[in-house]
Amino acid sequence: MKILSCEFNIDAACVELKLADGTMLSIDCTAVENEVADNMYQRSELDWLIYNAPLEYADLILNGDPEKYLKTVTVNKPFEN
Repeated sequence: MKILSCEFNIDAACVELKLADGTMLSIDCTAVENEVADNMYQRSELDWLIYNAPLEYADLILNGDPEKYLKTVTVNKPFEN
């Protein structure tokens, strides 16, 4: 699967990919966050990927294990009084 283009469409809140065979894929980022992110730290990590590395985000969602990735790279630090 050769990707010709990959970008975040802010109006649709989707990462859109165009493949060499003409196929267009659209990943609904809001739906992904609602499904795999358990807290604001995980949502923040996904948001960073969406804006700064949409190709890596698409690869993670389509070929990886986003829940495992988020548990590995994020730390949930509750506020203490």
